[in-house]
Amino acid sequence: MPSEFKGVVFAWLPGELKAVPAGQLSIVEEGLAVVSSSFGFGAKYLERPKAIPIDAATLSLATAVPGSQRTYEPSNGLEFFGAVRDAMPDMWGRRVIENILKAPPNALAETRYLMEAGSNRFGALDIRPGLDHDETRDRLVPVADVRYLLDAADKVQRSEPVPHELEQLFDAGPSMGGARPKAVVVKDGVQYLAKFPSVGDRFNIPAVERATLELARTCGLAVPVTELMRLPDGRDVMLIERFDRYPCEGGFARRHAISALTALELHESQSSQASYADISLKLAAIGAAGRVQSDRTELFGRMVFNILVSNDDDHLRNHAFVWQPQVKGWTLSPLYDVLPKPQVAHTRYLHLSVGAEGRLATLPNALSRAPLFGLTDEQAREIVDRIARCVDEWRTWFEQFGVEAKDLEIVSSAMRHPRDVGWA
Repeated sequence: MPSEFKGVVFAWLPGELKAVPAGQLSIVEEGLAVVSSSFGFGAKYLERPKAIPIDAATLSLATAVPGSQRTYEPSNGLEFFGAVRDAMPDMWGRRVIENILKAPPNALAETRYLMEAGSNRFGALDIRPGLDHDETRDRLVPVADVRYLLDAADKVQRSEPVPHELEQLFDAGPSMGGARPKAVVVKDGVQYLAKFPSVGDRFNIPAVERATLELARTCGLAVPVTELMRLPDGRDVMLIERFDRYPCEGGFARRHAISALTALELHESQSSQASYADISLKLAAIGAAGRVQSDRTELFGRMVFNILVSNDDDHLRNHAFVWQPQVKGWTLSPLYDVLPKPQVAHTRYLHLSVGAEGRLATLPNALSRAPLFGLTDEQAREIVDRIARCVDEWRTWFEQFGVEAKDLEIVSSAMRHPRDVGWA
């Protein structure tokens, strides 16, 4: 028997500390599965000068008509609006919620996961049961308590009960995406995502991920501030600054962000059918004035970098767009979730399509689509040369950023010499 959830989507407007209602959300479920969704903008919301779009397509400000009672449905036959999906907990967040509620894996309705995720979600949206519901006062954990977070994360991974006093430590982080353990922490007045080691890791993933991001920065790519914390028990935790939050007087303001999956209006199962060129063309269509070409150039560089470090976890939820209210357009977010994948195969593939030869991870394949990034062949070759030379020095940089010898040996098979990927 279908059931209908009715809630209100709230939005934090630029520079504001209190969210305002943006419209009403309806989600129809049958059992645990979502069957359909609909959304209607609030009349007052569209009159607000600083109103932000909910997404980049169906629920953009361009499609909204002030004073209209129109109801919108997700495009392309999707059950969920992408921006609502982005605000939901992913695999790790679901495990945390299930542990706290003592529920079996995947046993809750989607709307229950949505409601249990807290208000400190990705982007600038919140979903609440009604207009009279305030945001949840999610505890922002100081970085000094990160060791307690890691203890709680270990219990979640082992399916052990988390003590009540540790449950509160996860208040601010269940909606952060991905499968690996993580939580939101605060350091020096800035929100960071703390990424933990996981039970069964082959190598020190926090240290290697941090070194990879810093290598990307050295290659000229846009990367958030990162830090590696060494805990008393010898384990490492990586901190990466949230690009959807910034400190302001009295708290934290929010930048609205959506995944590339949402921007392209695709289902999770369609991610591997998409391409870097698709993201580039979407940037050309909805990008912020003055930033479009620089963002498309940056995206091309990230594709080249992923080829050279064998990062095949480059799916559409690992790319994001950030709303820029001053120019009313979207920009490419900073780089995140980049990790070399050790492997022995000579022929390798990325998750997203690279060029004329599909997902094949070679530099000539990347060059084949250079015009779709607004680049001449000469410009694209200069980018490839620059990043290839930089990545070729990966070992020196990884050592500098604290990766130990045994981990260097393990990840070495992921790092490609330019000639291994078709570059003379």
